[in-house]
Amino acid sequence: MVAGIHSITFDTSGDPYELAQFWSLVVGRPPADDDQPGDPEASLAAEGLPTMLFIRVPEGKAVKNRVHLDLQPQDRSRDEEVERLIGAGAKLVGDHRRPDGTGWVTLADPEGNEFCIERSAAERAAS
Repeated sequence: MVAGIHSITFDTSGDPYELAQFWSLVVGRPPADDDQPGDPEASLAAEGLPTMLFIRVPEGKAVKNRVHLDLQPQDRSRDEEVERLIGAGAKLVGDHRRPDGTGWVTLADPEGNEFCIERSAAERAAS
């Protein structure tokens, strides 16, 4: 028997609702209907996928994430997605794009949680 992934949990020392709003923009999942600003947790759910759960914790982030998400744009290029997410409040952590078009970009959400943006499937197929 195996274990299924029920949720991916993000800690925040700020407002979980606010962080869920950012990630809702990133992944296109709506927040739970009953989530409110100031609640101790918030979530984004989608049928057949793990819930993204945002929980308030007392401590701030201290070191690099040991686990992170690698995201692949579905309807735009990697570079367009990076610009969109920086415009939404993400911060550039590391630019690992190479002259031949390969590579990735590491961003951080408003709470400092790192995630990477890879090339889209169309970009991979074109190279």
